[in-house]
Amino acid sequence: MSCCSDFGCNKGTKILAVIFDLDGTLVDTGRAGRYVLTEFLAKYGKELDMEKEGKKRLGMTQKESAAIFVKDYELPLTPDQFIEEITPHYRERWADAKALPGANRLIKHLQKNRVPLALASNSIHEYIEAKISHHKGWKESFSVILGSDQVKSGKPSPYLFEEAAKEMGVDAINCLVIEDSFVGVQAANAAKMKVVAVPSRKEADCYVVADVVLHSLLEFQPQLWGLPHFDDWVDKALPIEPIHLSGLYVTGSLYETTGNAAFSLPDQVVGLYIGWAKVDTDRRNLKILVSINFDHLPGFANKKINVCLIDDNSEDKSEQKMEINLVGYIKALDKEELTSTELEKLTEYKSLARASLDLPSFSYI
Repeated sequence: MSCCSDFGCNKGTKILAVIFDLDGTLVDTGRAGRYVLTEFLAKYGKELDMEKEGKKRLGMTQKESAAIFVKDYELPLTPDQFIEEITPHYRERWADAKALPGANRLIKHLQKNRVPLALASNSIHEYIEAKISHHKGWKESFSVILGSDQVKSGKPSPYLFEEAAKEMGVDAINCLVIEDSFVGVQAANAAKMKVVAVPSRKEADCYVVADVVLHSLLEFQPQLWGLPHFDDWVDKALPIEPIHLSGLYVTGSLYETTGNAAFSLPDQVVGLYIGWAKVDTDRRNLKILVSINFDHLPGFANKKINVCLIDDNSEDKSEQKMEINLVGYIKALDKEELTSTELEKLTEYKSLARASLDLPSFSYI
């Protein structure tokens, strides 16, 4: 991942405001959207083609996107009928879309330190309002909320970001954009703003055009941009909103089981974590150290979840269903596997996990 030197990322330009994208950056609406489209198409005897979907409709208006979707899948609907029929299903699913790791933390931190915040999304304004209504305090945190229906055209054009800066009363050069998509990063570049990308795997193009690329918002260091630093670390671990996983535990790894959604976690759930686990034959709360990364195989990449049990010398837990609650974050993983140097630190990490999980900040939820 791209990173900044100790001298900072802004290279003398003072960051006075932050502009966020919404979908895929702050909230995990992607999975909800795929579910809705899959269920919708099934009613018409069609199957969602993920290769066909790609990125081709990014930056389009809602009606333009609907017209292409109707044509691609040969649906017996007009674009307006498609929008009218599918929108209630989206609204229902948005209620369950969770904030991505670090999103609430960053919004609250910047708001507490009086940093002006804007939300600029390719969604239409009505949909943005509906999505953020399910997240406490978000609407009040943003002084500006803009959708693509409020400007000449959406991303990759710069108009959303330019208008957001204008309404905040801040020059574009003093704005930092946080995005997850290539078209969003392009828009930020066109608006002459600094940009941090937190992309999914399919948005790998972000690596070559963003100022900084991170695995997740948990890695964001505001002080590198001249913004107030976080003060919420407890020693060397960061308390996080719990992340729930379940699967089959086999010799140190967690594997997908039928009907289990753990491995459909957002791409941004990667790194070294601490937490608690239970297995079927031992209902104690077991301390764990967990690494989550991608197991890259030819043609695709799967989530790889390694679980280290802390101080558990009882019977073998292998080939049992395991339920996990991750409650703390330690660090990013820059490689597919822990490096040899990091493996040598495993004892140190286990010691850190052991001590941290005894603290109230990391108690079992």
